[in-house]
Amino acid sequence: MKSATKIVLSLALMTSMSMAQTLVTVNGTAITQQDVDKELMAATQGRFNQVPAEKQAEFRKQVLEQLVAKELVYDDAKKSGILNSAEYKDKYKEVTQRIEKEIAIQVWQKKEIDKIAISNEDLKKYYDANKEEFVENESVNARHILVEKEGDAKNIIAELKPLKGDALKNKFMEIAKAKSTCASAAQGGDLGYFMSGQMVPEFNDKAFAMKPKEMTMEPVKTQFGYHVIYIEDKKAKKAKTFAEVKPFIEQRLKMEKAKTVMLAKMKELEQKAQIK
Repeated sequence: MKSATKIVLSLALMTSMSMAQTLVTVNGTAITQQDVDKELMAATQGRFNQVPAEKQAEFRKQVLEQLVAKELVYDDAKKSGILNSAEYKDKYKEVTQRIEKEIAIQVWQKKEIDKIAISNEDLKKYYDANKEEFVENESVNARHILVEKEGDAKNIIAELKPLKGDALKNKFMEIAKAKSTCASAAQGGDLGYFMSGQMVPEFNDKAFAMKPKEMTMEPVKTQFGYHVIYIEDKKAKKAKTFAEVKPFIEQRLKMEKAKTVMLAKMKELEQKAQIK
């Protein structure tokens, strides 16, 4: 069981896999990267990408463990005859009836909202009046090697210092996989893109002061330990074009208009119904 747990934990760190990639199978049932991502988006109300990069791998690991546990319990429930019990069938019927109504309402609401039309003129008017809302702040794509002792970080920097270009990057990734204590080690220390304020201040300030393809010449100390940082890429502050944000604006204006439309629809339904 210990070896199986290690496999599960290591697989949870493989965030670069394709959406449908199977991470692990439990008694023949596959748990995919897509399954994990769906749970993460639901748990964070669609804002998982705003979670600090250093926390994302840990959350993925926790969700994968939860999905594995659910499959184990469900499989045992089936084997022990729970699905054939009167208690299960009564509960299933109760939940099914409740969900049936909820799903019908959701589909009805979506169809009503889909009927709402927003003119291109109104979309462009909103964009022009709210351009500051569509500015993408500067972001950095960084790798790091996290170690517990300052001396270890200095030794790593000394080993990497003579290298340049791809040789530096490749060796950095190799050392990150072998020595970094961060969950990002599996990806060669890659933390992905993050905006200012998403990392702890010491790490954040240093990363945004650096240039692409540059490495720190001194360890960066934070509450987590000592970091050696390598900057993969930087994206400057950028205003998104109307074409890029048009679908988002359309959905927002539809939802705003939907309030009025739904109230009118409810009054219409009430007038036709027999309510005593």
